[in-house]
Amino acid sequence: MILGVDVGGTNTDAVLMDGTTLIASRKFPTTPDVSDGIFSAIESVLKESDIPTDRIRCVAIGTTHFTNAFVAREGLLKVGLIRIALPASSGVLPTSGWPPDLAAAIGDNMILVGGGYHVDGSVDSELDELAVRDAARRFRGNGLKSVAISALFSPVNDDMERRAEDIVRNEMPEVSVTRSSEVGSLGLLERENAALMNASLVELSSRVVQSIRRALRQLRIEAPFYLSQNDGTLMTADVAERYPVLTFASGPTNSMRGAAFLSGCSDALVADIGGTTTDIGMLSNGFPRESSVTVDIGGVRTNFRMPDILALGLGGGSLVAENGAGLTIGPQSVGYRLLEDALVFGGGTLTASDVAVAAEYAQMGDPTLVADLPRETVDLAVTKIHRMLSDGVDRMKTSAEPVPLILVGGGSVLISGDIPGVSEVVVPESAAVANAVGASIALAGGEVDAVYSYEALGRDAAMDAARERASQAAIDAGARPGTIEITNVDEIPLSYVPGALVRLRVKAAGELALSSGSV
Repeated sequence: MILGVDVGGTNTDAVLMDGTTLIASRKFPTTPDVSDGIFSAIESVLKESDIPTDRIRCVAIGTTHFTNAFVAREGLLKVGLIRIALPASSGVLPTSGWPPDLAAAIGDNMILVGGGYHVDGSVDSELDELAVRDAARRFRGNGLKSVAISALFSPVNDDMERRAEDIVRNEMPEVSVTRSSEVGSLGLLERENAALMNASLVELSSRVVQSIRRALRQLRIEAPFYLSQNDGTLMTADVAERYPVLTFASGPTNSMRGAAFLSGCSDALVADIGGTTTDIGMLSNGFPRESSVTVDIGGVRTNFRMPDILALGLGGGSLVAENGAGLTIGPQSVGYRLLEDALVFGGGTLTASDVAVAAEYAQMGDPTLVADLPRETVDLAVTKIHRMLSDGVDRMKTSAEPVPLILVGGGSVLISGDIPGVSEVVVPESAAVANAVGASIALAGGEVDAVYSYEALGRDAAMDAARERASQAAIDAGARPGTIEITNVDEIPLSYVPGALVRLRVKAAGELALSSGSV
C-alpha cells in the first residue's frame, strides 16, 4: 500500500493505492501549518479504508509550500553568495533584476572572487582560495546560516565549487551550502539565481520535513516518505531537505502524471483546475513536457528543470464580479475559504463554483442559495469560464491537430461544454484527487545536465558517463539499484565551439527502495 498526498494552496488531497487500484481518497482544506492538513487527510483515508498502518509501504508527498514561501517572501534565510568568476563575469552583479523586496529578503552578502572555467572545462582563471576564506569569515561574522556558491561553467566542471565548499565548511562547520551545479544548468545568472533560491529555503525545508515526520509518527506510520520533484519523480526526504527548489511546480506535475494514469492517455493536454488557478500542460509519453525557456518564479529568472505549464487565474474559488469592464472571473480567489465564503455554502461571495451550481451542471453545497442569481449573469460567467480555458488550451498546443484534453482537479466541475481544438474532453474517475494519485505512482528519479567533449571522450564514452551520473542521481533520490532505466536523453551540440562539445541532458528513474529506511 502506498499513501499519496498533495498539498495545494486550497486543498490537501490524500489517496491510498494498492498497486494500480485506488482504495480510498479524501480531500481536506489546506491548513496554515502544512502538517495539520496532511495529518487530517491521511487519518481520514486510513479510517475510510480500515487499513492498518503497518501495511503502508511508503508515503509520497507533493507540496507547493516552498514555491509559495518564495513567491510570498515568507520564511526566507539571509544568504551569502560566492561567485567564482573574476575577471570574466563582473559586469552583471548577483541578484540583478530581482524585485527589490525579494533581494532585500535574502540580503546583500554577495562576494565575487577569482576563478572559473571555459565552456570546454579548461581553466579560465585559478580559484582565489584566500578570497573564498575571507568571504566565509565575513559570512560567519554576519551570522549567516546558508551559503550559495556559483562558478563560471560549473555544470561542465564543478571542481572549483567543490573546493570552495570545503573552504567554507572549514570556516563555518554548521553552515548549509548550495552549489549552483547541483540545481541549475548552463547560464551563470539563472543558475546562480536557482542556487540563491535554494539556499534561502533550506531552513524552511528542514522545518517542513520535520513537521511531516512528526505527523506520520503521530499516525504511527513507520514507512519512509518521499517528496515529489518537478519532473514527475520522487526524492527522499533527506534530499528534499537539501534541495527544496526541486519541488517547485511539483503540484501540476503530479496532477499531469495522475491524469495520465487515471485516463490511460499518455499524449494529451491536461487542465488541472483547482480552487485558485488552472494549470495547463502537455503530456508526452505520460510525462509533462518540460519548459525549454528560462522560468520566472516570484520575479526571478531561473534555468532549473520545470514543466511547461500555463497558469490561469481560474478556479473553483475565483471571484465573479460585474463592473464597468463587464463580467470578470478571477484572478482573485477565496482559496481554501471556499467552504465558508461561497454562496452555496452560506457565504456572501459569488464564485465560479456558485456559477456552475446555478447553471445546474455541478453539485455542491445548497443549490437554493444561488437560485436567485440573474440568468444573464450565470450564462455570461459560464461562457467566460469556457472561453478562458479554450484560450489557454490554444496557447499550449504545438500543432493544429486535435488532441484529447484531460480535466482533473476539484475544479474540473466548472467545465461542462465542448472546448474547441481538442478531440475529446476526458474527465476520469477520481479526477478530483489526480494530484495525489500522481504522487503515489511516481518513481524515484535523477537527472544530469552537463557538457561533454566528444573530441576528448568519444560519443559512446560521454553518453555512458552521463547515463551513469543520472543513474547515481536516481539512486541518491531513493531508487533501488538494478531497477534504473534511462527515460530521456537530449543531445544538443554547441555550435561554434572547439572540441566537439555537446550538452547532454539525461534522465533516469527506478523503483523506490522501500526498505531503505523509516520516518
